[in-house]
Amino acid sequence: MNNMSFKTTRRRVHPTRGFSLIELLIVVAIILIIAAIAIPSIIKAKMSANEAAAAQSIRTITTGENTYAAACPSVGFSGSLAELHTGTICAGGQNILDDVLGGSDPSFKSGYKFTYASTAVSGLNVSFTVTGVPMNVGATGQRGFYSDQTDVIRYTEDGSAPTSASSALK
Repeated sequence: MNNMSFKTTRRRVHPTRGFSLIELLIVVAIILIIAAIAIPSIIKAKMSANEAAAAQSIRTITTGENTYAAACPSVGFSGSLAELHTGTICAGGQNILDDVLGGSDPSFKSGYKFTYASTAVSGLNVSFTVTGVPMNVGATGQRGFYSDQTDVIRYTEDGSAPTSASSALK
């Protein structure tokens, strides 16, 4: 038998060192640069989503008005957004709008304020207008929206209240 002796060597183990201050500062700087690039895009996407929701809400209200006028021919169009939810004047108008759009007059949804007005002739509501404007122009939305009994959605680029003379949404 061969007598070989095995020598074990001990290595000195150093405690693991953390990141240096310079390395941490570089990582933080990279994160801040990425955030500076991404945040404006996120804000713009949120504004775009709010505008799309506002245009759809205007479309929902005008469709609801046509439904109300068909269900309640003795009234014509409703007298308020709340009437399209409660149906207190005409039972056929109940629950046409949800409680967000029809819960109050004006109503607020997705950073927009929606106002409604109707015109009565001899007790019959013959026309209406609905306007949606951003509550904070440049933050919640950029464009204002409008529609009436013609079912054409119109808009302005500066967030002001559009009229029947404003450009039509395509």
